[in-house]
Amino acid sequence: MVDVTIQGPDVLFSVQGLHKLWALKSQLLIPRSHIRSVRQDADVLKGWWKGWRAPGTHIPGLLAAGTFYHEDKRIFWDMHNAENALIIDLEHDEYNQLIVEVADPAAVLALLAPAE
Repeated sequence: MVDVTIQGPDVLFSVQGLHKLWALKSQLLIPRSHIRSVRQDADVLKGWWKGWRAPGTHIPGLLAAGTFYHEDKRIFWDMHNAENALIIDLEHDEYNQLIVEVADPAAVLALLAPAE
C-alpha cells in the first residue's frame, strides 16, 4: 500500500508497512509536472508477468513490489489488491510508470488531477 501526499510542487509516494521490505524502497518523490496521467486500468494489471525484477518481489497472483523492467519501461510496482491500484504515467523521470495500490483510488485520482 502507498500513501500519496502533495508536498509543494512534488508528490510524495510513501510505501507503507512491510511493503517497504518487499519493494526495497520506502518512498518516491516525483515532481508533479512529471505526471502525464493517472488512471485505473484492469487490463494492464492482468497476467502474471510484470517484467524483470531489479530489485523487487513478485509472487504471481499475490504481490508485485519494487522495480521491474517491461517492454523498454522502468516501472515501480507496489500492488497486492488490483481493485485499488492506480497506474501513473510519468515523463522525464527515473521511472516511466508507477503502479501502486492506494487506500482510496478516487481520492488519489482527484488529488493528482491537473489543475484547471
